[in-house]
Amino acid sequence: MILYLDTSSLAKLYVEEAFSQDVRECCAEAHIIATSRVAYPELLSALTRRYNTGDFDKVEFESLVSRFTTEWGRYVSLDIKEIHAGELARKHGIRGFDAIHLASAFQLTTNDQTIEVVFSSFDKKLNEAAKAEGFAVLTVGI
Repeated sequence: MILYLDTSSLAKLYVEEAFSQDVRECCAEAHIIATSRVAYPELLSALTRRYNTGDFDKVEFESLVSRFTTEWGRYVSLDIKEIHAGELARKHGIRGFDAIHLASAFQLTTNDQTIEVVFSSFDKKLNEAAKAEGFAVLTVGI
């Protein structure tokens, strides 16, 4: 099974939040963990925002950033397909980065429609769009 993580799911691997354990367990079962290249700056931005609001001290923040940047290479990072993402944004009325994540996930099934891809997000509208596009969706917390 290939597990596709949007940024909200990827964050749960680095910051203890509700449903972090569920995402970690699903990752442990996956043969491949994939995400869009856009998740890299998105997650660093989210960690920085949380540091700036006092959720982490400096040491914890630097540790999280270091761990994430070191582990980034273990994920299959998929290119952005902007035309397809734009079409999905219009079709489903989802935000731009959400459409980028959904379009990126499609790249995992381009050569073989029988590949099992599980899509993981903690955004209800994005999950609905993923289901409508035929993806199995990790359904915890939504």
